[in-house]
Amino acid sequence: MKIIHESDVEEQRIPGRYIRWIADEKTLQPQYLSSCVIRVLPGETVQPAHSHPEGEELIYIVSGEGEAWVEGEIKPMTEGTAVLFEKGHVHQIRNTGTVEMKVACFFAPPTGLDNYRMYEGVPFERNDSFRREDYE
Repeated sequence: MKIIHESDVEEQRIPGRYIRWIADEKTLQPQYLSSCVIRVLPGETVQPAHSHPEGEELIYIVSGEGEAWVEGEIKPMTEGTAVLFEKGHVHQIRNTGTVEMKVACFFAPPTGLDNYRMYEGVPFERNDSFRREDYE
């Protein structure tokens, strides 16, 4: 059995969040997925907008509240909400609450920050005509 507590994993500060990879090639070493836990402080936005060209990401809001932005569409998220970011879809999240938002993220197939495709300068706003090509 492989088991780990998030406090046993080093936390990294990257734009808009603190991240701990709880299931990757260095920790639990799963074959078919990877997972991290992120903390997003009030008013912070996970930046830059990004996609996962090789797979999907499922996030689950453990605590707090915020919004998910996917290719110009914005939806609210509260504790207990799950959001699927489909393969290749540009996305970002932000904390709209007054307390830290904690999010569990699951990726299949396994990924890491090196495999994200970044889209600098994408605003977190409704945009019915969003085109990812405009930011590549």
